[in-house]
Amino acid sequence: MNSFLTAVRTDGSNINLDTQRLRLFSGTSNPSLAKEIASYLGVTDGPLVCKRFADGELYVQIQQSIRGCDVFLIQPTCAPVNDSLMELMIMVDACKRASARQVTAVIPYYGYARADRKTAGRESITAKLTANLLVQSGVDRVLAMDLHSAQIQGYFDIPCDHIYGSPVLVDYLSDQELGEVVVVSPDVGGVARARAFAKQMKDSPLAIIDKRRAAHNVAESLTVIGDVTNKTAILIDDMIDTGGTICAGAKLLRRQGAKRVIACASHAVFSPPAFKQLSEENLFEQVVVTNSIPIPAERSFPQLKVLSVANMLGEAIWRIHEESSVSSMFR
Repeated sequence: MNSFLTAVRTDGSNINLDTQRLRLFSGTSNPSLAKEIASYLGVTDGPLVCKRFADGELYVQIQQSIRGCDVFLIQPTCAPVNDSLMELMIMVDACKRASARQVTAVIPYYGYARADRKTAGRESITAKLTANLLVQSGVDRVLAMDLHSAQIQGYFDIPCDHIYGSPVLVDYLSDQELGEVVVVSPDVGGVARARAFAKQMKDSPLAIIDKRRAAHNVAESLTVIGDVTNKTAILIDDMIDTGGTICAGAKLLRRQGAKRVIACASHAVFSPPAFKQLSEENLFEQVVVTNSIPIPAERSFPQLKVLSVANMLGEAIWRIHEESSVSSMFR
């Protein structure tokens, strides 16, 4: 006889989980997020050993039976990217060899996502290569959040559910006293993302920063297309890496008369020298990100606000387990 457990969802309704068939495991890249997801679902993250041998090789062992179970592996492939990715693939292989019914890789942050096309001769499309590696490792399904470009979803030859962190960001901003708002895309490539975000922000107007990139991780902002004078400018992007793009955009918006500048992004990559640039006095009123990537204490700063996406990921996991619609979460 199946065992069912009832957990309270954020909207007040109940989750009925067949706890004999759902298994949740966390890799080492973001265990705190996994614990929050488990708490939302009313389950515990399963026991798992992950260690490194003297020569640097990784070892993973699942420490409970998962035969015939739906297994969800929570592992953003953030820094160190190669280790996180390899660890995830070893986890998948261990689950498949333990006769799991279905293995879903829950990837809140998908590393190598920016290498999604060739921009010069003799380059690798590493985002596609990474998808191939995951499929070959034996994963049955992928749950990803805010992929750098929508086309990456099609790189997987297995089902890939793509969810968005924007509802979490919008809910937070909607509770703030922001005055007149304009949503700003930091470059032309992010216009679709910014337009969708502006629609969720009560159909706020949209502005675009015309940017030319001189080299990798080096951006030069040229001009603002749209009116930002005396408005609260919300700079929206999928990730903040070195902070060069978002900081150059903020300085330009200040020069164009923006009253306040708030940076929003799903993924806080925060490679050096992001901390120094983002914490610069009077540049940002707030830098709002999610916990898709763990942020160590030494990379925190006063303007930083970290929002949890655990409940949203937990809801998506529940819907996948129950074979119900994931996309309807965002309608």
